Amino acid sequence: MLTGKQKSYLRSEAHHLQPIFQIGKGGLTEPIIKQIEEALEARELIKVSILQNCEEDKTDIATKLQEAGIGVVQVIGKILVLYKESKEKKRIVLP
Repeated sequence: MLTGKQKSYLRSEAHHLQPIFQIGKGGLTEPIIKQIEEALEARELIKVSILQNCEEDKTDIATKLQEAGIGVVQVIGKILVLYKESKEKKRIVLP
């Protein structure tokens, strides 16, 4: 989906961002995926934090998000960097 060059660019763009979602004990649910998709439509690039009490593995969460059509740019520790091109508010121009 994303090339190495695009991921590198998105990582640099995401560096200053703070996580806007937290995935906790309930794990990754449909309502959370919907909220993440809405946030991505508005921002295109976000960070999501996985809390200590989350029972799902971070790679499983990343896989589920990719299956939902969301690009996983990077997984650093308990932080996921996510990207999805906005349909109406396109801001980020990929190299």
